Amino acid sequence: MPLPAGNTPWPPPALGPALDAMHGWDSWWSGDPDRLEQLYGGSTGGGPDPKRLQYAGGVVGRMARWWWGTPTAAGERRTKMHVPIAGDLCGGSADLLFSEPPKFTVDDDTTQTRLDALADDGMLATLQTAAEIGAALGGIYLRPVYDKDVADRAWITAEHADRALPEFTWGRLSAVTFWKIVGEDDGQVWRHLQRHERGRILHGLYQGTKDNLGRPVPLEDSPATEDYAPLVDADGAMPTGYDTGLDVVYIPNQTSRRWRCHPKLKDWGRSDLDGVEPLMDALDETYSSWMRDIRLGKGRIVTPNAYLQSNGPGRGATFNPDQEIYAGLDMLVRQDVSQQLTPVQFAIRVQEHRDTAEDLVNQILRSAGYSGQTFGLGGDIAITATETVAKERRSMTTRGKKILRWRPELAHLVEALLAVDRYVFGGGIQPQRPTVEFEDSVQEDPLSLANTADVLRRAQAASTDTLVRMAHPEWDDTQVKAEVALIQQEAGTAVPDPMQAGALP
Repeated sequence: MPLPAGNTPWPPPALGPALDAMHGWDSWWSGDPDRLEQLYGGSTGGGPDPKRLQYAGGVVGRMARWWWGTPTAAGERRTKMHVPIAGDLCGGSADLLFSEPPKFTVDDDTTQTRLDALADDGMLATLQTAAEIGAALGGIYLRPVYDKDVADRAWITAEHADRALPEFTWGRLSAVTFWKIVGEDDGQVWRHLQRHERGRILHGLYQGTKDNLGRPVPLEDSPATEDYAPLVDADGAMPTGYDTGLDVVYIPNQTSRRWRCHPKLKDWGRSDLDGVEPLMDALDETYSSWMRDIRLGKGRIVTPNAYLQSNGPGRGATFNPDQEIYAGLDMLVRQDVSQQLTPVQFAIRVQEHRDTAEDLVNQILRSAGYSGQTFGLGGDIAITATETVAKERRSMTTRGKKILRWRPELAHLVEALLAVDRYVFGGGIQPQRPTVEFEDSVQEDPLSLANTADVLRRAQAASTDTLVRMAHPEWDDTQVKAEVALIQQEAGTAVPDPMQAGALP
């Protein structure tokens, strides 16, 4: 299919619900209080009256009635606090998946060597960043790219879901169009569109407005796209070097709930923040109330005018608490209450706020599919790997579900990366789909492993080979056999094979 025609509403109206939802998730993930106030109507920046919005119906009125939609009173400074738990959630999700690099294995030795070099070139950092973005926006796109002026190999880059127009066939990505704004001037907006199809990428430059794609213009008209002009054919397409499939993969974070019946959005993913926005709003309100108690609980002294020292006409008066002698006040005679110093100290409800905040945090984590232990709740206490898995069972279950979506797409992505790398840089590699293994995110304590191995050896329940593999699960067969031989030599149990001995004299 070709690129979109000119004078088309952009972004496409069918994506409206998804883009609005991702804008909300992105605002929470960013941790910017100004964006949250603008999102919920608490600060409209010269727009409609926030109080009037709170009485409106529909989505606008419902969002304006959130705590972040409450406007700051005139003459007062904003005292709302934001707890960045959304960033913690998304970052924790990425750490569970890629705290250790995944292992890619292929059959061909030459291809394996090249793949190891490609994987060591920042792939883990890209995957970890992509996993965090995907957890926030509901999904992430990954694709191989190259630039001979930058590196002598291809690498992987991430494309954000709120700048993509995907096409799915029976739940699988069959084509996708990415767009980005490459210029804005006097109300005119230039957009660069890339449509990825099987074996090729179509490039197009459009001059339009904020909400309209406008007319197609030559790629040479923008410095951001002029380098593509001599590379594309008459249709504006260039080959990817990967002819057996699409060079882009889409990894949904979780199965979508709200769009399951939407024909255009049912295959889109769901953010970890979907459904917990009211709880995060309540958590911010709780912490802001806590800080308000601290401000109001500051000790103050109500001082009568007789104790104040004038600073001159129009300069007010001040009270010096270290002054020892004052003018005669005749207080013992009149017993005037108004002439007494009155301390004011409000109570700070620490325990009530802490209990409320902890319950909200636990509910947010539970609703998002994580255990509190994963995010440090309960303290950093040294425990075994078995105890860690037991305490973080919910997080481990969520990690396992996400791996089910990541593993096949990573295999497809690596195959495309190898194909593109061979197409551009040559070499004797054979692009093939690798076996992807995710490392265990919970590492067993070495002392615990040693104790287990010692018990198994004394019970004669495991061989030396098995014990070495237990202590070093990351080793291959060659390393294991070498270690077993060294252990047997040191223990004096290495016996030569009698079948390999020379003939008797």
